[in-house]
Amino acid sequence: MSRSRSSAAADFPLSGVPADVADPMLPHLEAVAVEMVAEIQGLVPEYARPPESRYGRRMRWAVEETVRQFVDAIGRPDMDWKKVTGIFEGIGAYEARQGRSLDGLQTAIRVSGQVACRRFIKDARRLGWSLDTLGSFTESLFVFLERIAGAAGHGYARAQGEIAGERERFRRRLRDLLVMEPPASAEAIGELARSAGWPVPRTLAAVAVRPEPDQAVPVLPPVFLADWDAAEPYLICPDPDGPGRDRMLALLKGTRSAAIGPAVPLVRAGLSLRWARRGLALVERGVLPGKEPLRCLDHLPSLIAAQSEELIDVALGGRLAALMKLPPHRRDALSRTLLTYMECRDNAVAAAERLLVHEQTVRYRIRRLEETLGGMMLDPDRRIELLLLLHYLVRLDPGDRRLSPAEDA
Repeated sequence: MSRSRSSAAADFPLSGVPADVADPMLPHLEAVAVEMVAEIQGLVPEYARPPESRYGRRMRWAVEETVRQFVDAIGRPDMDWKKVTGIFEGIGAYEARQGRSLDGLQTAIRVSGQVACRRFIKDARRLGWSLDTLGSFTESLFVFLERIAGAAGHGYARAQGEIAGERERFRRRLRDLLVMEPPASAEAIGELARSAGWPVPRTLAAVAVRPEPDQAVPVLPPVFLADWDAAEPYLICPDPDGPGRDRMLALLKGTRSAAIGPAVPLVRAGLSLRWARRGLALVERGVLPGKEPLRCLDHLPSLIAAQSEELIDVALGGRLAALMKLPPHRRDALSRTLLTYMECRDNAVAAAERLLVHEQTVRYRIRRLEETLGGMMLDPDRRIELLLLLHYLVRLDPGDRRLSPAEDA
């Protein structure tokens, strides 16, 4: 028993002080707590609340209970720390959930310790304490403050972990809600974004990605939402045409292929993802370039044509029947020449530069095409249609499945 008391006194010197030393202090505990609260509120602005408010009452209770626990430890070798550390674990958790650092709470603990030291000096004079007794109080105070500060830090860290888990769950729900079809309301998205701690952007873009099989999942800034586990992985990038664009492109470096959907309002993320996935499919077919992340809006004709392949396939056999009957190599040369010529505003010189041929070659091929296609080339009402068909034939047509009308018959 004596060894136990000696060990307790070494850990917390007040445990070895006679218990009756506490008796003259008990009537003054409330006044001490009031003084501490006043000092705290004067130095920590976020704690300066009206005394009769719910927060003010809870704060005063916590301070009074802490002071009482300290005094109750006098002469008790079996002090139970659970109650006081439980209080401060709860306070630390509350600070975390309020989004504050522990700086304010640590200041409050330090200020309370200063008030306690002043009181000890007064009580030593008033009650005739020995220097050893005063030393026990002072040393025990440091131990006490260290324990409650540690408890606050533990509660803070635990709550932060819980908050991070909750926030991540909200982020996953938000990510799924954004790309949902039919789209969710802006109000529903905004409410979930607040819960997830995600700043609502003016616009966003979905990015379809195809990571390398063994590629580690990149660490993303918190403004990006991602689903790497989806059958077709994707990211949500806020404000893709603003400051976020460079960060997004840097993140996509190293992925096997990626396609960036159009920038859209918040409620149309599903549309952006749909087109991003279509763009990625064309990259993987080898139709569109894939060395750098593909921006879908830079390849509108290809994306539009790819969504109408069946109709275009039929139209080619009708509108361009004469061209489709030519041998493949001849058809390819004429198709590329006409498409480039039309893209260059019917300028043979500019078309020749792009095709790396002589301008007379371009003019010769155009005359052949006029003979082959007849009036369609000169019909302004058919120009867009002709451009679309040629674009498909040159840029998207897989070739091996193209049949001429004669072969169809």
